[in-house]
Amino acid sequence: MSSESLQPAPAICRRTLLAALGAAGATAALTACGGSDDSPSSSSGSSESSSSAGAGGGEALAKTSEIPEGGGKVFADQGVVVTQPTAGEFKAYSTVCPHQKQRVNSVDNGVITCPAHGSQFSVTDGGVKKGPATSGLTEEKVMVDGDSIMLM
Repeated sequence: MSSESLQPAPAICRRTLLAALGAAGATAALTACGGSDDSPSSSSGSSESSSSAGAGGGEALAKTSEIPEGGGKVFADQGVVVTQPTAGEFKAYSTVCPHQKQRVNSVDNGVITCPAHGSQFSVTDGGVKKGPATSGLTEEKVMVDGDSIMLM
């Protein structure tokens, strides 16, 4: 027998777990731990379109009519910014700026902007348009279900 203590591991709150795992791994971890269905889920990947209800089980973010063509909208609570580079094409990116992990907060004239140090990113591909960031925003997976944009 070992002299190690057999004490149960301390409970981890949901916020701590999400912070530790990051957005990409959070859904799987929360599902495995019995997390609620109202938590945002995301993973890296390109945007998809679908017309079947419940095809991905994602969270409805907005109606397609709410996202301006050539622009976008920031969803701070879900940690994503959704863009419509061209008519009917929807993309999503993490709101975390790769420069110093601050959050982007606006989309104007085809540019997603981080207020911390002025980095700017393209609504088309999330790539850097102006530094100090040296890498683009992380793409998130969304799909269109009818007139709803769903976060996967």
